[in-house]
Amino acid sequence: MNTTVVLVHGAFADAASWNGVIDRLQKAGVTVAAIPNPLRGLTADAAYVASAVRQIEGPVLLVGHSYGGAVINAATLGLDNVAGLVHVAAFIPDAGESLASISANFPATPFGDAIRPSLYPLADGTEAPEVRLDPAAYPEVFAADLPAEVTRVLAVAQRPIAVAGLEEKLAVEPGWKKLPSWTLVATQDNAIHPEAQRFMAERAGGTIVEVEGSHSVAVSHPDAVADLILKALS
Repeated sequence: MNTTVVLVHGAFADAASWNGVIDRLQKAGVTVAAIPNPLRGLTADAAYVASAVRQIEGPVLLVGHSYGGAVINAATLGLDNVAGLVHVAAFIPDAGESLASISANFPATPFGDAIRPSLYPLADGTEAPEVRLDPAAYPEVFAADLPAEVTRVLAVAQRPIAVAGLEEKLAVEPGWKKLPSWTLVATQDNAIHPEAQRFMAERAGGTIVEVEGSHSVAVSHPDAVADLILKALS
C-alpha cells in the first residue's frame, strides 16, 4: 500500500504554505494531505493531527514545519501507521522541552522583537493570550528570500498561535526516538536559529540536509523540501 504524506504547518502560516511542495509531490504520484494545524497548544494540536492520521488507510509519513515539527513528534503516541518523520526548519523537542526552553539555549533571532500579543476567547468565557508576527517584520523574520509581493500575502494570511503552543512542554516520548527521521536545516532562518536546528537534528539522528533558505523554506525552496520527502519515501 502506498504511503500518504501528511503535511503539518507551523505558526504564523497555514496549509497553503505547502502549495509548492504539494504540487511537486502530486506530480511524482504521491498521495498528499495538508492538515490545518489548530495552533492552540501542543497537546491539543497533536491530538487533532493524530485524529486525522487515524482516518488514513495505510502507512503515513508525517512532515512538520516549524512548530509543526513538535506537533508531529507528539502526535505519534498511540499511532501504529506512522512510518517516519520529516522535519522542515522545525522544532524537534524531547520530553520536558518546550519551544521557548529550546530557543533560550541559542542565540536570539529577530523573532522575539517581532511578535505582537493579543487575546482570544475561550469556551468558558475567559480569554487566553496568542501572538502573531508584525506584518512589517514578517519578511525579515520569516521569508527574507522571497519577493515582496509574496511576503505581503503571507503576512496577511498568517494564523496566530496561542502562547500555550510556545510554552507547553512535550509531555510524551517524542516520535523521533522510535521512528526514522529526515531533517532539513534552513541556514538563513531568522525565526529558529540554525544552530538550534542543527542541535535538534543531530540529536534526533537520521538524514540531515542543509538548504540556504529562510524559515519559509517550503515556499522559497519547494524542490528541496519535496526532494527530501521523496527521499524519505524511497
